[in-house]
Order: sequence, then structure tokens, then C-alpha cells
Amino acid sequence: MAALAVLLFAYVLSQFFRAFLAIVASDLTRELGLDAAQLGSLSAVWFAAFAFTQFPVGVTLDRFGPRGTIAGFMLLAVAGSAWFAAAGSYASLIVAMALIGAGCAPVLMGSLYYFGRVAPPERFAMMASITIGVGTFGNLLGATPLALAVARFGWRPSIAAIAAVTLLAAALVMLVLRDPPQVRREGEQAGVLAGLGEIARIRALWLMLPLMLVSYAVVIALRSLWIAPFFGQVHGFDAVERGNAALAMGAALSLGALCYGPFERWIGGPKSATLAGSVVTAATLAALGLAGHASALAAVALYVVVGAIGMTYGILMAHARLFFPPHLLGRGVTAMNFLFIGGAGVVQWLSGQFVQAQTVAGAAPADTYAHLHLAFGLALALATAAYVMAPARPVASVVTA
Repeated sequence: MAALAVLLFAYVLSQFFRAFLAIVASDLTRELGLDAAQLGSLSAVWFAAFAFTQFPVGVTLDRFGPRGTIAGFMLLAVAGSAWFAAAGSYASLIVAMALIGAGCAPVLMGSLYYFGRVAPPERFAMMASITIGVGTFGNLLGATPLALAVARFGWRPSIAAIAAVTLLAAALVMLVLRDPPQVRREGEQAGVLAGLGEIARIRALWLMLPLMLVSYAVVIALRSLWIAPFFGQVHGFDAVERGNAALAMGAALSLGALCYGPFERWIGGPKSATLAGSVVTAATLAALGLAGHASALAAVALYVVVGAIGMTYGILMAHARLFFPPHLLGRGVTAMNFLFIGGAGVVQWLSGQFVQAQTVAGAAPADTYAHLHLAFGLALALATAAYVMAPARPVASVVTA
């Protein structure tokens, strides 16, 4: 229980760092002269550093265990947030965000690795859903609570305080967490690329790959990128109303992730839970495309459904985890996480190009976002169709090519 508590504490902070930039953006613009493109680049640097750090994280998890991996990398987040608080230029902020992204990279994967090694396989999905559900509330802490702190103390002292809290979390991980016994094969290499070929030969993962690239990507694209423009341009929401819509969807993301654990056990396994959630989410995205412009209240409700039902990330990860042998668990879950995060980055870029092209062509906002929602729904439906053919559980004779 103590280990779960400190891992949740660390993951709440990791989620906080995904959301805090929007709150201090106006201060950065006013004080350091940053424009919208530079602010966007800061966010992109965080995700890029987070994604590419997954590979060394996987190696260190398999070789050294989660305790030192999580705590050690979190020191980068401590340094990055302290650097951010003291930054006096755009270049300094870029470095700070890269350090924070790299420092947050092992928190969730280290937690899943730990649960995968110490908990029975049938409990992994429940532990993952609890971690992701509770941790996602960090997004909410990076909204109104941070805004209040910035208004009261200023953005630099507020971020410096977060650096201190992050240092506390790293220390607690070192004090409380205990590494499970190492699992190594005789003569096994532990380099960054070692084991990736073996992972790539797990044929069951091939059928999960499209859903890994798409499922998290379309949900996070709506929450982090398009919810405010959609409700502002199509339904005329002001800043407060757009914030309330985003808050509702964010809360739904957290609650949905929490509920997937017991739902997975009730429905009979992670594949059934993921499949049900993906079908409902694709249908909801289609409904947004067909009727999301007609009623603001209905559109908010549909976004909440996408948030609550679409957060299949943890359950899909639990399904993939069943196919990783113990010696590849760290590299396996981090490779899968790279696909989730990488897919999110690609979908956000592609959707941005699409919306910009529609705007230049003079399309009405209602039509633009209708087509965007339909495209997201279609992509998710196609990925789900491939996932239907994935095996629910590993069979020794067909796991690898």
C-alpha cells in the first residue's frame, strides 16, 4: 500500500507537468516575449523528450529495477522545473522542458513494471487503472489550483515550489519502494536496442499496434488541442465556458480510467474491456461529427463520454503486458508507451494540418470540426477492426514468429 501511494504521488506530478504550461503561458508571453509558436514548441519538446526517453527507461528498468530508475530520472524533472522557474530566455525554457519531459518518462512505466512483477497478472489491469485514474487528477491540479498559486505568489515561486515537491516524491520512491528480483537471461545484452527485435516478433502485438497508435491519440487530441477551439468557434463559448468543458472532460478521463479496472474484471479480461470501450468511443465520435454542431449541451455530453469511455490506455497496456516474458517487461511496456505517445504526436500534427487547410479554404468551423470528429471516429473504428483479431491471451506456440 505504501509503494502504491508513493507511485501515485509521483504520477500525479508527472500528469501535472503535462498541463501546467497553459496556466503560465500568459506570464511567459508578458515577461519573456514568447509567441504562440514558441509556446507550442515548449509543449512539443516535453512530449518529444518523454517519448524518446522511453527506450533508455526500458533498459534501466530491466537491468536495475524501478526504484532507482524512477527516482533517478525524476531528479531531471527536479532540475528542469527549478531551471524553468529561473529561466530568462526561450532557450532556457526549451532546456527546462526537455529535462522535465525526460524526468517524467519512467514514472508510469516504472509503476506498471513494478505491478507487473509483484502482482498476479489478473490484478495488473486493476492496478494500472487505479494508477492512471488517480494520476490523471494531476491535470486538474495543473489548472485552477496552479492558477490560484500563480495569482497569489507569482509563476516563478509556484514552479520552484513544484520542484521541491518533485524532489520529495523522488526521495519517497527511494525510501519506500523495493525492487523485485531481477530476471535476466544468460548472456543477455541490455543495450537500448537489445530485446526490441524479440518484442517485434510477438505477433499478437501486430494486431494491437493500430489501436495503440490511434486510441489514446484521438482522445488526447480532443482534450488537449481541439476542445476549446471547437466550443469557441462552433458554439460561441467564452473562456470560462471553454474551461468548464475542458474540466468536465478531464474529470471524465480520470473517472473512466478508474472504472476500467473493475469493468475489466467484470467483462472477462482486458481485450473485452478494450474492445467495448473502443466501439463506444468510435460511435460517440461519429455522433459528434454528425450532430455535434446542433446542441452545445449535447456536444459537451458527448465529449464527456469520449473522455470517460475512450481512456482505454491502461487496459490495452494490460492486454499487451500478458505477452511479454519477464526479462522483457520493462522494455516491452516502454516500447508500447512510445507507440501511444508517438501516435498522439502524429495525430495532433495531422489534425492541425487538416484544420489549418480547412480554414484557409474558407470552410465553416462547424463543417471543419464535423469532418475532424468523423475522421477520428473512422480511424478508431478501423484500428478496432484489426484489434478484434488479436488473441485475448498468449498461447506458447503462437506468441512469436
